[in-house]
Amino acid sequence: MAPHPNRLNQLLSLLFQAHPWHGVPAHDREGDEFTAYIEIVPTDTVKYELDKAAGHLRLDRPHRYSSMCPTLYGFIPQTYCAERVADRCMVRTGRPAIHGDGDPIDICVLSEKPFSHGNFLLRARPIGGLRMVDGNEADDKIVAVLVDDITFGGIEDISQVPEGLIDRLRHYFLTYKQLPADQPRRVDIAEIYDRAEAVETIRRSIEDYRNHFGDPEIRVDELRQLLGR
Repeated sequence: MAPHPNRLNQLLSLLFQAHPWHGVPAHDREGDEFTAYIEIVPTDTVKYELDKAAGHLRLDRPHRYSSMCPTLYGFIPQTYCAERVADRCMVRTGRPAIHGDGDPIDICVLSEKPFSHGNFLLRARPIGGLRMVDGNEADDKIVAVLVDDITFGGIEDISQVPEGLIDRLRHYFLTYKQLPADQPRRVDIAEIYDRAEAVETIRRSIEDYRNHFGDPEIRVDELRQLLGR
């Protein structure tokens, strides 16, 4: 007798840890809040990145210089930067032949609170974004606030964020991959956009994810069929 689908969902959640990218929904509730998986906190002197195959946080590289990310930094689960995100970038910037960078959509989360390490989930509300172009790849950085944060939680749009903090984000993303001995990288931030554009970019990244990885809601049914039950 085949197990009830809800029971199979329950057993999977009890026996296995969800993959931070594929196993966690982008929305954790109705409204304009999204789930963010945090890889890096502002005190990190090394760059951590999710190992996409293993689902664990791994060391990507030590920071060779003093530049550190000024905010919590990670990605929105079940998103993907591919054709639809790239199309939006081409329309907004007028640049041809842009491709998605093939990663989940990045997110920077503003909070007054100190965090000692990454590898956790939080609820974030997008307020804008940085349309970063790395070579010919769209590499958007959504800017969001930590839900219920006392200092930043009431901000509705990126225009309300202190200009100096946005400048620090711009500087970090334009320089953190650049080594003094290397040729200058073709990286620029073509646009700083508002909350509405951030929500549209996230929506497109969710569509890109479903186009490339399938509908997350039917995965348990697919698993049951593969098991022959």
